[in-house]
Amino acid sequence: MNFQLNRYTSVILLLTCLLLAACDQPKPPQEPVEKKKPQASLKKYQNIRYTEVRRYFNTGYSLTEKGYMLEPNWRLSFVSEDSANIYNPRRKMFVNTPLIHDHDSVFNIAWAYLRLKYASKDSIIFQVLRTEGKVVHNETSNVYMMLYADDYIRNVLHKDPLSMQVATPRDSALVRRLTAEASKDPSKAFAARKMVSITSRSPMVKVKRVLNDDRSTEEKMVNDSPPIDYLSPEYEITVNKAYADFSYYFTIYVDANGKMIYAKYMVPLDPPFSEDYPYIIKKLMEGYMKAYLNITPGSTYGIAHTSEVIIRLSGKK
Repeated sequence: MNFQLNRYTSVILLLTCLLLAACDQPKPPQEPVEKKKPQASLKKYQNIRYTEVRRYFNTGYSLTEKGYMLEPNWRLSFVSEDSANIYNPRRKMFVNTPLIHDHDSVFNIAWAYLRLKYASKDSIIFQVLRTEGKVVHNETSNVYMMLYADDYIRNVLHKDPLSMQVATPRDSALVRRLTAEASKDPSKAFAARKMVSITSRSPMVKVKRVLNDDRSTEEKMVNDSPPIDYLSPEYEITVNKAYADFSYYFTIYVDANGKMIYAKYMVPLDPPFSEDYPYIIKKLMEGYMKAYLNITPGSTYGIAHTSEVIIRLSGKK
């Protein structure tokens, strides 16, 4: 009898241990439930007037060390789910442009592809996308736009919306550093947002600035961004009644004081021209350009600095 009880007791204890062990076993991994990302929308921000206060690279600066500058110039509101009202600086009026929700958080506004990074009634941040066909090049989409609501600017910051579209102290500090480097070494010249100005002070010398603006019609209509030729300003200088007929195509550095320094010839030269041309051009610069031209240095954020200019210098007897 005792033996049977002991046997039953052992069996019960064994079953209890197995049951407890089973309870301690970890549960099999569960498949994560994928949360559906909410659809991006600008509907909540309709009829709020926004002003772009900053356009910047992923470096945090609004310009590169070569002088390429991003300028905030958008003023817009979202009229409906498929239309935006944006300021056209050329016509000096607000016009309606298409607003298309492409996919995910990507919108096409005024012919520009933008990814919505943040939105509130006070501010919006867009990432400017570089696209080719339907392909987005994320690695080179490194520009961002920050817009503030006009009501927020006026009633919280107590400023005028357009007064916000100015350089930041950080950008100005970068320009001062680049200016100091270029003053020591002209080869470190960078593009001046306010280009070098060259004018003639003699009837025998004519000066013409060559304009190069290959932006699309839509970009010219909507954006007030500067023509890309400020990066490489070009001038045609013609000397009449010169000592001989000549034509040279070269670049010069113009320093913060307006002094000209020969930089390079624009076309590769073989000897002996590679040795003769720099000497001849320097003599022409001294004899004609310095004597008959007024030269004002270029500047960025009001800071004069060394920048490079392309020159087409020709002479006619």
